[in-house]
Amino acid sequence: MAELPITSVLPSLFTALKSSNQVILQAPPGAGKSTLLPLKLLQEKIFSGRILMLEPRRLAARNIATFMASQLQQKVGEDVGYRMRGDTKVSKSTRLEVVTEGILTRMIQQDPELSDYDLIIFDEFHERSLNADIGLAFALEVQQGLRDDLKLLVMSATLDSEGLQKMLPDAKLLTAEGRCFPVSYSYHPMNLQHRTIKQALTGAIVATVKLALQQQGGNILVFLPGVSEIKRCQQQLQELVNAHLQVLPLYGQLTQQQQQAAINPIAKGLRKIVLATNIAETSLTIDGISVVIDSGLERRVSFSPRSGVSRLQTKRISQASATQRAGRAGRLQIGHCYRLWREEDHSRLDAQIEPEIITADLTSTCLELKVWGVNSFAELALLDQPSVANVQYAEALLTDLGALNAGNCSKHGQALAEFGMSPRLAHMLLTAKDWERERPGISWLACRLIALLEGSERLPLDLDFALQQMASGQFEQAQRQAQQWAQRFGFVKSSSQCRNTNTYTGLLLALAYPDRIAQRRDNTGRGQAGHGQDVLYMLSNGLGVKLMNDASLTSAELLVVADLSLTEQGADAMVYNACAIDLVELQTWLPQLFSQQAFVQWDLKAQKLIAEQRQCLGKLVLSRKVLTDITPAQKQTAVLAGIRKAGLSVLPWNDQSKALLTRLRCAHLWLPELGFVDYSDEALMADLDKWLLPYLTGVTGPAQMKKIPIIEALLSRLAWSLQKRLDSELPTHFTVPTGSKIKLRYSDNAAPSLPVRIQEMFGQANKPTVANGRVPIVIELLSPAQRPLQITQDLLGFWNGSYAEVKKEMKGRYPKHYWPDNPLEAMPTRRVKKHM
Repeated sequence: MAELPITSVLPSLFTALKSSNQVILQAPPGAGKSTLLPLKLLQEKIFSGRILMLEPRRLAARNIATFMASQLQQKVGEDVGYRMRGDTKVSKSTRLEVVTEGILTRMIQQDPELSDYDLIIFDEFHERSLNADIGLAFALEVQQGLRDDLKLLVMSATLDSEGLQKMLPDAKLLTAEGRCFPVSYSYHPMNLQHRTIKQALTGAIVATVKLALQQQGGNILVFLPGVSEIKRCQQQLQELVNAHLQVLPLYGQLTQQQQQAAINPIAKGLRKIVLATNIAETSLTIDGISVVIDSGLERRVSFSPRSGVSRLQTKRISQASATQRAGRAGRLQIGHCYRLWREEDHSRLDAQIEPEIITADLTSTCLELKVWGVNSFAELALLDQPSVANVQYAEALLTDLGALNAGNCSKHGQALAEFGMSPRLAHMLLTAKDWERERPGISWLACRLIALLEGSERLPLDLDFALQQMASGQFEQAQRQAQQWAQRFGFVKSSSQCRNTNTYTGLLLALAYPDRIAQRRDNTGRGQAGHGQDVLYMLSNGLGVKLMNDASLTSAELLVVADLSLTEQGADAMVYNACAIDLVELQTWLPQLFSQQAFVQWDLKAQKLIAEQRQCLGKLVLSRKVLTDITPAQKQTAVLAGIRKAGLSVLPWNDQSKALLTRLRCAHLWLPELGFVDYSDEALMADLDKWLLPYLTGVTGPAQMKKIPIIEALLSRLAWSLQKRLDSELPTHFTVPTGSKIKLRYSDNAAPSLPVRIQEMFGQANKPTVANGRVPIVIELLSPAQRPLQITQDLLGFWNGSYAEVKKEMKGRYPKHYWPDNPLEAMPTRRVKKHM
C-alpha cells in the first residue's frame, strides 16, 4: 500500500492504545484511517485478540474489507472479514472484522464480555448513525463493568471532539493531517424561477456535467439526494454516452457487481460520470475522481411518532458534508468542485448533520436497551438524547407486540431481540411458529413474506400477488433469504399452497403491523372511487392513507399496510405494499386487537350528545349501537370533554360574563397579594372539571347549553371574601361628581376607562383610581353628543391647560350647555343651562 498521511501519527497512536483504553483520532478524508491503520495494527500484532471495526454503511464495510484483504493478498474471510445482515464472511483465522447495521450491539448482547476481541474501532463517527451511538454506549458499559482491558478507538474526519471528550474524559486525543490535493470551487445556483428544486435539479445537473466535461479532465462524481434523481439524470445523460464516456449509478440498492462497476478503475483513455447518493461521501475512494458536482441536497429519514411512519425528506446538507463531498475531488490529484448553490448561502448551512438518534424510529433500539437491562436512554453515555415522543411510541409498540410488560423486557421480547430483525417482523415469525400446528405451512409463508419485505427488489402493491410470483420463480434474492430464515429456525418449507393464502398473508401482516390495519373510507358517497380518484382508507392508528385508483386492492374493505410513505405536504400517505384481510378471520385469530367501548361525547358540529356502544380496532370504528342507559355523570363528562376540545368560546358568554372575566383577570394581575386565582384561558381549561362540571347537569343540547350560569361558575373559584373584595377594589361602576354611577370599561393588560360627559366631571381635581389606588382610571371626556373630547389620567392638568381650547370650540357648537371659565370651581351637572 502506498504511503498515506496517517503513517506519521501511527507511532503516537500505538503508544496511546497501549497506555489508554480510550483514544479519539481525528483525521480528514484520504488520510488512510479506514484502511492503512487497521492493517498496520494487524502487522504490528499489538493485540492478541481480534479487532472489530464498525462502519456505518454496508457498501463501505464490504469494500474496505475487500480492499484490505487484497493488500494482504488474501480473500475476504481470511485475516480480514466482514459481518452484516444477510452477508457474513469470517472464519476462525479472521483477526479483523468490519461490521455494520447493529451487528455490534447483537454481538455484545450474545457475549457481553466480547471475549475474542481486544479493540473496537468506530470509523466515520461524525456521521452519527444510531448504531454507532448505541454501539459506543454499550461498549463503554462493557469496558466499565466487564472488560477494563477492552480498547476503544473513535475516529472520524470531522469530529465533535469537544462533545466526545466530555463523554470520554480519559481518552487520548490525536490529530492526523490528511492528504488532500487542492480543490477549487465554483458556484452555479439552480434557476428556481417558477420552479421547485425537484423540477430544476435534473436540468441543472445535466448542464453542469456538460460544463465540467468541457472545463475539466478526469472522472466526475455527482452527488444527488436519492435514487429517483439518479435515474432521471442517468436517462438525460445517455446522449453523452459513447465509447469514451460512461454514466454509472451508485447507491445502496444496486447489486454488488453494479456498485463495483462505479467504484473500480476504468480503462485508460476512458472517462466516467458516477451519479451517487451520499453513500459516496466517506470511506470509499472512487478511482480517478477529480471533479465533484454537489447538488447540496440529501435524503434524511424523519420519524413521525404521530403516524408511526418514517418520512424521507429532501434537505440541505451540512457544511461538514459539503466539505466531505468536495474532498472526494482532491483524493488523488488536484480537483474542482461545482456547487449548485450561491456562495453566500454556504455559511447558512448547518455546521453538522442532525444525529440519527434524534430523528429515527427507536423501536428496535428500545428493545436492545431493555434486553441489555437499561430502562431509559438517559442511563447510557450518549452525545444526544432522543426525542421523548419517539421513545414513548417505541415502548407503546413493543408493549402491543408483547415484548414489554410494565416497561420491562418479557421473555417474548428477549426472543424477538435474538432474531436480529425488526421487532415487528420477528413477532410475526415467532407467532407463525406457534400457529404452525393448526395452520401447516404458515411458518414457511412468514419466512417468504419477511424476505420480500426486507429485500431491495421492487414489489407489486398486493403482497399476496408478490408471494404468488415468488412461488413461480421470481424474486430470487428473496427466495434465497427465505430459505436462510427457514433453515435457521428449522421451519418446514412447504411447496403446497396454504388454504386461502390471502387470509394467511393478511393475518401475518396484522401481527407485524397492528397499527396499520386500514378501513375503507367512502370518499365518493357511493362506496366506490370516482374516475381518476385515489381510494381512501383510515389506518387503525388514525392516519389517513390512499391507494391509486387502478390498484388491485381498491375493492377491499379492510387492508393491512406494510409499506407507505408520507407526502411532503403531510396529507394522506401513499400505500406501496398491502394485503386484503377478512374481518372474521382477524377477529378469530387476533381478538386482542378489538375492544368494546362505551362512547359518550358531545358532538361539536351537531351540538348534541352522542352515546354509542362501539366495536373498535385501534382508532377504527367497525360498528355502532345506540346507548340508552348512560348516567348523568357520563353525560356531564362528555359535554365537558367537548367543551375542552372546542375551547371556552362555545360557552354562552354575554356582556356581563365577559366583563366579569376581564375584572377577574385584572384582579389577579393588579392585586397578587390578595390571592386572586388565575383566570387566563389556559388556567380555566386546566381547571374545567372543578369550576364548570357542577353546572353541566342536564346539559344535552343547545337549549340547555344556553342556560349554563357562567357568572356563577366563574365566581365559584373565589372565596366569598374575595368576591366582596373584587367589588370594592375593582367596582363595575364609578360615581362621578354629579352622583351618576357610570360603568367602567375593563380590558386585559390596560387601565380601566370611564366614558363620561365633561359637564359631569366639573369640580373633580384628583385622579380616580381602582385596585387600592394602584391603577389610575383613564377618563374619556365626552361632548354633549357623546363624542370624545379628551382622554386623560390627569384631570387637574387638563382643567388648567387644554380645557380653554376645548371650551372655545364647544361653546359655539353647544351653546345650551354649561361651559364655565373655571371648571375646578364649577358645579357638575347632567342638565342644560336653563334647567340648572
